[in-house]
Amino acid sequence: MSEPRRFDLRGIAPQPWKNGAGLTREIAFGGASAADFDWRLSVAEVVRDAPFSAFPGIDRCITLLSGAGMHLRAVDGSMDHALTTPLVPFRFAGDIALEAALVDGACSDFNLMTRRGRWHGDVEIASGPIEIASVDVTLLLACIDEWQVGDHTLSPGQGLLWRAPPAEAIDVRPRNAGAALLVARLCHDRGP
Repeated sequence: MSEPRRFDLRGIAPQPWKNGAGLTREIAFGGASAADFDWRLSVAEVVRDAPFSAFPGIDRCITLLSGAGMHLRAVDGSMDHALTTPLVPFRFAGDIALEAALVDGACSDFNLMTRRGRWHGDVEIASGPIEIASVDVTLLLACIDEWQVGDHTLSPGQGLLWRAPPAEAIDVRPRNAGAALLVARLCHDRGP
């Protein structure tokens, strides 16, 4: 199995948003640069109501990790979504300019962004033992309780990132009932 990179969200330096409404901890990206990415994985802390930047050509999946959440409303009225249930991924087109209104104080969320036509990705939440099939990029993030991944024990806020397909499926087991693990899988669109 190819070796993953281990990370701890507390060890990733937060980058303040230009509008002052939050912080982003970038876990990883693929592509030419952080500004011209093919895919991007991050955790954001939203501290006040603010606009969400539009990302033309990008598909997004956002998952509430902590806090009461926020309402996401499209500036053009085409979307209105309450992101208020923790650990339920929500997918939407990044082309849409959004306004985010906090429900009750700050919240944090996991973000997966992929450039349409080049990459696609999915996020799911595991609560029991699973075997994760090999894909191009895989991220595991412990959200509730501890998880065992091979020789690695993950506590909440810790994760593993494979930037290449592992040689075999990844065997993942929770330490206790009630655990939750965020699993993000990305695949390169290889075309026809």
